[in-house]
Amino acid sequence: MTALNRVPSLMARAGTASALTLAAVGGSIAVPGLSADASAATIASKALQVAASKKGAPYSWGATGPRRFDCSGLTLYSFKKAGKKLPRTAAQQYNKTHHISASHRKAGDLVFFHSGSNVYHVGIYAGHGKIWHAPKTGDVVRLQKIWTRSVWYGRVS
Repeated sequence: MTALNRVPSLMARAGTASALTLAAVGGSIAVPGLSADASAATIASKALQVAASKKGAPYSWGATGPRRFDCSGLTLYSFKKAGKKLPRTAAQQYNKTHHISASHRKAGDLVFFHSGSNVYHVGIYAGHGKIWHAPKTGDVVRLQKIWTRSVWYGRVS
């Protein structure tokens, strides 16, 4: 009898069915050895997708969605939808992230614009030197090239 002719055990079939069921309904499985970075990457990519889905939403100072946003309102809303809570303002969000260098930035990281030590704007890094953000009064949520070197990067963990 070869391995190909053996019938899988009931436990093996149950495990496969459970994993397939979880995948079908969007569940998750805790995998030993899976790093927190992988989990953070999933949250970051979800937040990035949420921000992109708000393309064209009008800027409104103090707004946190779901139809209007200011800069930190968009990041707060996007990460909340991805399952992570952030503080309200850009400066508070900067203080709650793991600070990283530009060379280590990844899509889904936060990009903080600063003047000296004052953080005044935030967006979500989309890759290729671009961010999703809610720019200013009279504008809308959009993808835009980073226009200055006065930025810091933070990773939500």
